[in-house]
Amino acid sequence: MESAQVQITLGQMQVGSRLLVRSRVEWRHASISKLADEKVVITVCSPGGRTYRLRRKADAEVSLSGPIAILIADYGDDWHSNFSNYDTRW
Repeated sequence: MESAQVQITLGQMQVGSRLLVRSRVEWRHASISKLADEKVVITVCSPGGRTYRLRRKADAEVSLSGPIAILIADYGDDWHSNFSNYDTRW
């Protein structure tokens, strides 16, 4: 993953904050939907139009690349090269 300027944790972000999350095969849009104790619930948008939830620890690292928050993942690609296609009509 490319280096970013600032690093924070998921627990420091507010409910409704947008971020990018790495799925099994690509990067996707997501938002924080709930902060509870030591866990953060993230709602992820899938290319098929549905959503699903992920639970991550509140101390998971998030990097900020300008205004874009990126949940740090253990993959070699960056979000620029492997971002999901949501609607090819546009």
